[in-house]
Amino acid sequence: MVTIVILLITAAVSLINMNNDEFRHQYMFNAWAIKHRKEWYRFFTAGLLHADFAHLAFNMLALYSFGAMVEEGFCSEALFGPKLGHFMFSLMYVSGLAVSSIYSYIKHKDNILYNALGASGAVSAVVYSAILFHPNGTIYFIVIPIKSWLFGILYLVASYIMARKNVGNIGHDAHFWGAVYGFIFPIIFFPFLIQRFIGLLVP
Repeated sequence: MVTIVILLITAAVSLINMNNDEFRHQYMFNAWAIKHRKEWYRFFTAGLLHADFAHLAFNMLALYSFGAMVEEGFCSEALFGPKLGHFMFSLMYVSGLAVSSIYSYIKHKDNILYNALGASGAVSAVVYSAILFHPNGTIYFIVIPIKSWLFGILYLVASYIMARKNVGNIGHDAHFWGAVYGFIFPIIFFPFLIQRFIGLLVP
């Protein structure tokens, strides 16, 4: 299962990063270094790094909770099928790391002090693909059950507001754009999914 492989690789690299400042600074997201040093790999390697155990655990728990569901959907006969599905799921996740950071790159490309790390953008993509597939499912916010579609709206609104206000040392822009990307990615290949999504909301 691709989800487990991504989880294990991310956890292993993150543990290395937590004990090695030089390693972290070499591979974390820094828009200035991407622009002026052409270190494009940072779009992807930053997603393998996490600030601490809590940061890693939160992202990997979300990935584990929703990844298998989305991967199974991608591998269904209605979508990519079992042979291509795993690859396309991997493609969405890896490309989601970069796509979710494009806005931050444009915004901070001349700010040498801006750094970011974590898989939140790609994980948000996975969560929102799950919402596309199962809009009437239940997502637990702490202990409060919320319908998937409602959580999706609230999460986007909250991410947008917090990004505009620069709340905390968190990549809210990556959360927002990763979520949008994850919702759109399957629709690009299978436009009928948007009609299915609406049909499930309004039977």
